[in-house]
Amino acid sequence: MNSTTLKAALVAVFAGFFMMGCEDNHAEDAGERIDEAVTDVQNSVEDACENVKEGVNAEETNC
Repeated sequence: MNSTTLKAALVAVFAGFFMMGCEDNHAEDAGERIDEAVTDVQNSVEDACENVKEGVNAEETNC
């Protein structure tokens, strides 16, 4: 796993823990938000990677 993905995942996990602490016994909702945040971060990192590869005219543009 590259460092950007790892950093993004850590931010999402800490944000999720923060959200859980602010909610009153809504662990399932917080878990779903964490899952969505991690998915969004992963998609953003993949999109950025693909954009960079397209920018340098790489043969394989999928990350």
